[in-house]
Amino acid sequence: MQRLVGLVRRCVEDYHMIEAGDRIAVGVSGGKDSLALLVFLAELRRYNHNAFELEAITIDMGLGMDYSQIAALCTQLQIPYTVVPTQIGPVIFEHRKEKNPCSMCAKMRRGALNQALLERGLNKLALGHHYDDAVETFLMSLLFEGRISCFQPVTNLDRSGVIQIRPMLYIHEKTIDNFVSRQALPVIENRCPVDKQTKREEIKKLIFDMSGQYPDLKERIFGAMQRLPLPEWGPKGRYKRPVDTGDIPE
Repeated sequence: MQRLVGLVRRCVEDYHMIEAGDRIAVGVSGGKDSLALLVFLAELRRYNHNAFELEAITIDMGLGMDYSQIAALCTQLQIPYTVVPTQIGPVIFEHRKEKNPCSMCAKMRRGALNQALLERGLNKLALGHHYDDAVETFLMSLLFEGRISCFQPVTNLDRSGVIQIRPMLYIHEKTIDNFVSRQALPVIENRCPVDKQTKREEIKKLIFDMSGQYPDLKERIFGAMQRLPLPEWGPKGRYKRPVDTGDIPE
């Protein structure tokens, strides 16, 4: 816990993600990444003597998922928890029958999340993107769109005034998997009909295959993103690179 919260703190400092008095929502989907982020930020808040407020918000997609265990976790962490009911799932898969549902789903979820934040007076939204997500998104943009692009560590949404932050960019996916397993966090099975059938899964496999020949592939891509840098990717703090090697202690 201490090592991983330290990585979150370094990422937060490098990109000036959190300031005293912030009211931050964690977008909790029920997956491993968002649950890990919730725990890390709760611990960081404790270290910072409650310098910022923290809430958890779930957008219920209308797919029949049970969030009671997440509610119990939030009670344990002393974090207010809100579930926002929607019919995003049925609209996309039953009514519209979208051929490429992921983009539409993401837009609708973002809209619902931003509206929930504004209604509760929250100014920042913490998302569970990690190190591997950044590398994969960069390659997806390059290979599928012909662009050098990626999401930003900090994104200002001008229309809503909400600021998105991604505090886990210095932590590898397998490190998060190990942490969630050891902590027995209540991960909810994803009921999305296209789960594990996306372009991102293709890129994950490509990176896995290429890493057999080039073991430091992800590190080189991530480092290139910081050195280029992509807009807003140049670290502003004293840390210049992530220190999580992805090694899982025995």
